[in-house]
Amino acid sequence: MKKNVYILTLLGLFTFYSTYAQSDTKRSIKASVGYGISTPYDDVEVNGSGFFAQGEYIMEFYNWLDIRPYAGFILASSDEEDNAANEAGFKSDANAFLIGGKARITAPIPWVAPYLEAGIGMSFGKFETITNTTNIEKSGALYHIPISVGLEIGRKHNIDVSLTYFVHPTAEQVSGAFTFGVAFPLN
Repeated sequence: MKKNVYILTLLGLFTFYSTYAQSDTKRSIKASVGYGISTPYDDVEVNGSGFFAQGEYIMEFYNWLDIRPYAGFILASSDEEDNAANEAGFKSDANAFLIGGKARITAPIPWVAPYLEAGIGMSFGKFETITNTTNIEKSGALYHIPISVGLEIGRKHNIDVSLTYFVHPTAEQVSGAFTFGVAFPLN
């Protein structure tokens, strides 16, 4: 539990420091929605599916680097109609509120710019990963590692299409989404 408190403290300090340290940065907010998934680390045929939504506060330092504190949620449950998974009792469920920070590196290409982002965050909710080798049910606060790849589209790169993943090591599960997002400039 101490590790979670340290991570949250560092994340908070990093967010507040970067917010006040740069006064000439471009700022915007972004809203994303998508098809959510959850899958266990194990190589089994069980996946959860559902809904994903996320909001980000974007601080652009250069046209190729920005910092993004985020908050969102994922609701993904295993398919009850998957007979093979149900007979074996397999599950991969993720129902959580997500918060954290990440950095994005973007190729500065006009109209269609690919990017990669990574960071660290906390998940508050319930995770179930049940396979033939794993039986984990976690509730409460868990840390996660967000990783995304995608494309910024448009003249101002304000439309975003991505594959977003959240690696949950303590739940031995990866949740994520195929997302569509729109950014709105603040200055």
